Amino acid sequence: MTQAPTDIRRTTAGIRCILVVASILVFLVGVQLFVLTEMTDVFFAWTISSPLTAAFLGAAYWASCTMEFTASRQGNWAGARIAVPAVLVFTGVTLGVTILHIDLFHLDSPSALTGFLTWAWLFVYAVVPPVMTLLLVRQMRTHGADPRRGAALSGWFRTLLTTHAGLLIPVGVALLLMPEVTGRIWPWTLTPLAGRAIGAWLLGLGIAAIHAVHENDWQRIRPATMSYIVFAGLQLVAVARYPGELDWAAPHTWVYLFFLLSALLAGGHGWWQATQYVASIPPRQHFP
Repeated sequence: MTQAPTDIRRTTAGIRCILVVASILVFLVGVQLFVLTEMTDVFFAWTISSPLTAAFLGAAYWASCTMEFTASRQGNWAGARIAVPAVLVFTGVTLGVTILHIDLFHLDSPSALTGFLTWAWLFVYAVVPPVMTLLLVRQMRTHGADPRRGAALSGWFRTLLTTHAGLLIPVGVALLLMPEVTGRIWPWTLTPLAGRAIGAWLLGLGIAAIHAVHENDWQRIRPATMSYIVFAGLQLVAVARYPGELDWAAPHTWVYLFFLLSALLAGGHGWWQATQYVASIPPRQHFP
């Protein structure tokens, strides 16, 4: 028996709004880091001495922009929620990292632009976690049910995502807790602040991967697959821009590159599968 559109739990206006706003904000941060990569002393909240680190972070922000904007366009909650837990954890952890290293931020910069960008960073990360938490609680109280799963993920794909999460989450936590120690196995040199900033992204990515395995539906994870394509593709571009920063003799550099290639494969395959499935659904059964 087919579910009627009125039976489906819809994405609230609040969740859709904050995802749109967040997608705009992270796009702008991506410009600061992936385009103005070597000018973070002026155009970013804190100075990043490693261009590859800045480009890594910029690529991650643009990948997040893709997921948040795509999720905001999903009318049913099952298709949008893949973006929320990962974003909520990332923003909360990044706020903690900011407070821990607040002395390194450009809060007292003589440049009005730099000072504005720094205080805007602090404001956004102080506001987004509690507001998103409140909106999530309201979302969970809305009536309705999830649409039935249409097409389950293939076994190898779930295994790959589980493997990614098993790598991303521990490394992310280790970078957050022990950046100096864990940084020794990173492909390029990291400061403690940079290590923790990257660790926050790895943790968020790992949570999104586990969430995708739990959803086990191609259509529901489509926003995350598109984000994975952008993340892996732009990270490879960053490596091509700054190859001199990597330790090519170290095994962990090649592990990192292999991970990026596997993430690009996973994202591309997932997006294709989701697109094919949506195209196969009769129009009367679409619940946008």
